[in-house]
Amino acid sequence: MKLWRIPRVRAGALAVWRRNILVWRKLLVPAVLMNFGEPTLYLLGLGFGLGHFVGEMSGMPYLAFLASGIIASSAMTTSSFEGMYSVFTRMVPQKTYEAILATPLEVDDILAGEMLWCATKSVFSGIAILAVAAMLGVVQGWVSLWVIPVVFMIGLCFAGPAMIMSALAYNYDFFNYYTVLVITPMFILSGVFYPIDTLPLAMQGFVQILPLTHAVMLTRALVVGADLSQPLVHFGVLMVYAVVGYYVAVVLVRRKLRV
Repeated sequence: MKLWRIPRVRAGALAVWRRNILVWRKLLVPAVLMNFGEPTLYLLGLGFGLGHFVGEMSGMPYLAFLASGIIASSAMTTSSFEGMYSVFTRMVPQKTYEAILATPLEVDDILAGEMLWCATKSVFSGIAILAVAAMLGVVQGWVSLWVIPVVFMIGLCFAGPAMIMSALAYNYDFFNYYTVLVITPMFILSGVFYPIDTLPLAMQGFVQILPLTHAVMLTRALVVGADLSQPLVHFGVLMVYAVVGYYVAVVLVRRKLRV
């Protein structure tokens, strides 16, 4: 059946990505200010404020520990919100997808382009936070720039599940469930603010299946030089979430748009 057909990723996805970035350019200034303002608030408020009482964590200043975690969590939230609210807006109220489907492009191309755009926005956010962290002197030098492709992978990872929510949603309120039940618990439990080995053993096993846990481990190793074992496992987990999320999202959007 066409509904369950394996998606074909074609060059048309780049046209969708380009369309989104051209629209985003009109909101460039507020977007840049938001990307710099929010991480600065986190790093100054929690990094210096709470860090004054915490001191060091996992053998590094708390500000450095927090900054590397915020890069991963910001990529998650940026990609997730783009994949939910913006994708839903283009798919339902604006009916942009219906217009695109009148061209030779297919749902596969549209969602592949959306995933690329979600990951690109995650990179913008990650670079902003990395720049703030560098100005505060908590990165390990030029090698920390290797975190940028990792942030892109994190964006892909969270774009798929977010687009699944968009395909299932009938209004914007539906996204509150995903935000409260998925995004917020990951933000709190996945090692952004404290090491996961401080959690009870049963909960440690649970957080190991969360993608943000693996994203934080990768970014922390690259940004501040934290120890990292089995990097391919962490990349593999992110890749699985990205690929499975994309496939399920394509199937659901095909059904929603009846194509």
